[in-house]
Amino acid sequence: MSMILFSLPGNEDLTRSLASKLEAETGEAVTRRFPDGESYIRILSEVKDKQVVLVCTLHQPDLKLLPLYFLARTAREMGASKVCLIAPYLAYMRQDKQFNPGEAVTSRYFAELISNTVGNLITIDPHLHRFHHMHELYSIPATSLHAAPVLASWIRNNVQKPLLIGPDEESLQWVSEVASLAGAPYLVLNKTRLGDEEVQVTLPEINSYPDHTPVLVDDIISTARTMIETVQHLKQLTPQPPVCIGVHAVFAEGAFEALKKSGAAQVVTCNSIPHESNRIYIDELLAKAVISAEAHNG
Repeated sequence: MSMILFSLPGNEDLTRSLASKLEAETGEAVTRRFPDGESYIRILSEVKDKQVVLVCTLHQPDLKLLPLYFLARTAREMGASKVCLIAPYLAYMRQDKQFNPGEAVTSRYFAELISNTVGNLITIDPHLHRFHHMHELYSIPATSLHAAPVLASWIRNNVQKPLLIGPDEESLQWVSEVASLAGAPYLVLNKTRLGDEEVQVTLPEINSYPDHTPVLVDDIISTARTMIETVQHLKQLTPQPPVCIGVHAVFAEGAFEALKKSGAAQVVTCNSIPHESNRIYIDELLAKAVISAEAHNG
C-alpha cells in the first residue's frame, strides 16, 4: 500500500524528514483561514487507496483540532484507505478526572474526538498520570513511544560525567531508564510545596558526585519553575552548571528565557515541538513506529 504524508502548518520539516525515511510521497494541501476565522482545507494530491499520514504535533491544540479533523475527513471522502495521525506531543492529558463538580474530563473527551477523526495514533511520551496505558483513553490503536533512548544517546555524546536528576518521585522510573541507557548515575529531587506557587527542592546526595555535570531531565518543560529552582539550588552545591533536557518544549511565555538566565549551561529539547532548543531528534523513532504499525495493522 502506498503512503502519503501531509503536514499541518508548522510541521513541515518533520514531515519532509519522515517522508524521506519512509520513502513515501509528500502530499500537497491548502490550509488557511477565512477573514472570519473559519478554516479552509483543500487536498491537491491523489489519496485514493493510499495510506494517509497526517503530521501534527498538538501543542496549542485548540487552534489545530478543526483543521486536522477537516483534513482527515476530506482524505477519507477522497478514498484514502487509512488515515494515521503522528502527534509527537499529545495534548489534553492533564484533566483526567473530575476534581470539582461540573468539571469537564477533557482528556477523555479529546481522546474520543481523535479516535473519531483518525484510524490510529502515534505519539511520544504522553503525560499519562492516572491512566497507565493509551488504550484506557483511546479506542483506536494508539502507540506511545519513549524518547529515553534518544535522550540517553545525546547525553552520552555531549555531556562529560553526567549525573541525571529527576524532578520528583514520579519521574524515578523514567529517569532511571535514561540513566541506565546513558551509563550514568541518577538522583531524584525531594520537593516540598510551601504554597500554591512556591516549591522548595533538596538534593542531599549530590555531594557524592562532586565532578559530575548535573543533567536535569523532564518529559515536559512548561513554566520551568522546578528546573529554575533546582538550577539555583545546584549553584550552592556544585561548580558545574547544569544541562536542562526536556522531551517536549511546551514553554509558557518567558519560561525559556528565564531558564537560560537562571544559570543553565544548556537547555535542550526533542523536536516533538518545533523550538530553538531542539537538539535531539525523534524522526527515526517515529519512522520505525510507522513501519511497525503498518505491518501490524496490515
